[in-house]
Amino acid sequence: MQLEEYYGRLVVDNAQDQHPSQAQQFKAITENVCFRCGTKILDHWQTRQHERYCWACAKLGRLSEHHRLYTIAEPHMFSSAGKPVMRWIGKLSPVQAQISRELIKSYECGQSHLVYAVTGAGKTEMLYPLLEYVMQHKHRVAYVAPRIDVVIEISQRIRHDFMIDSVLLYGDSPEEYHYTQLTFATTHQLLNFYQAFDLIIVDEVDAFPYAGNTLLKNAVAQARLPTGRIVYLSATPMQQMLRACRKGQLGLSMMPRRYHGHPLPELTLLIAENWRQRWPYRLKKLLQQYAVTKQRFLIFVPEIADIPYVLNWVVRYVAAEAVFAADEQRVAKVQAMREHQIQGLVTTTILERGVTFPNLDVVILGADEASYSEAALIQMAGRCGRSKDFPTGLVLCVVTEKTHKVHRAAKEIRRLNRMR
Repeated sequence: MQLEEYYGRLVVDNAQDQHPSQAQQFKAITENVCFRCGTKILDHWQTRQHERYCWACAKLGRLSEHHRLYTIAEPHMFSSAGKPVMRWIGKLSPVQAQISRELIKSYECGQSHLVYAVTGAGKTEMLYPLLEYVMQHKHRVAYVAPRIDVVIEISQRIRHDFMIDSVLLYGDSPEEYHYTQLTFATTHQLLNFYQAFDLIIVDEVDAFPYAGNTLLKNAVAQARLPTGRIVYLSATPMQQMLRACRKGQLGLSMMPRRYHGHPLPELTLLIAENWRQRWPYRLKKLLQQYAVTKQRFLIFVPEIADIPYVLNWVVRYVAAEAVFAADEQRVAKVQAMREHQIQGLVTTTILERGVTFPNLDVVILGADEASYSEAALIQMAGRCGRSKDFPTGLVLCVVTEKTHKVHRAAKEIRRLNRMR
């Protein structure tokens, strides 16, 4: 194993490995607590040989009492100091530029920061001056998100706009880890790091599975250097985080308008009883229209079991695919949508965040059902109208009745549209 693979990483001891003498070592389980993820080991987490192990992070490789973890302190062996690292030549709006300055100021002051910006506000571009500043100071960066689709899309955009070596890590990532200044990863992957990053950007911080997940919050905390900072990004932040901002524990920047200045598309309601038994006439006409206009679309369904029925109707009119969390072809299908190989996707809430397709309509089936939260409805609506060339579009919520949740989501979108 290369020496660089120990820098800011937790390398699990295997019998055949020879570890460098300068590496610090830790017992994997001490006093019934897993060092890697911070989870308390339950009594029944035992092998057949009655050896305790950590079930909570076992998907990253089982850690038991006999294991040790090795690491070498982050040395910041990068050559980016003072060199040009960004090739993006776009221009930020005045509000975006102001938020960029606030982010750099927070970083210089050693404070973590929340960017509360509506969907389609241009959060990624607002981060570019900060990324350039951090990397030119030879600091190490991780850009993480709870969901694979978000990480993949962000990595493609930043890799296009920056001249910096990077690595992309998620469960089935085709890339192998190597030591680099910029790491893209799902939040789970941070369990493999230890005091590695000067800056961790956590995108979609309110999304499942990160929200309310102590293990993943421990992963972020442990992967950050003691002097490191965290930038949180969200269009629908949790009240707990907003309270931390009010108490001065977090910096706060807010952008209630999209970067192109157009308002968020508002919700259009369609009341359709028993849409699972009888496909609504308006949806038939909409699909027929899409067949002619080639309008691209996402159709969200509340349950995986709804996918075959809905997809069967959709493909009668247009070329489309279906995706869900456990779909092994999910990444390829989303990429096919990006490359205009298909016109639409039928999807669960797995695509409610972080993916951008220009010129898109959104249909939310069963918007009144328990599978969707108010935040999820706002995020799904936010897939529409993100491009400055196509700033408008249809967000159609199919419901059996107008519930308080749907009303609150529509009201919140209108409230944000009134803000300046």
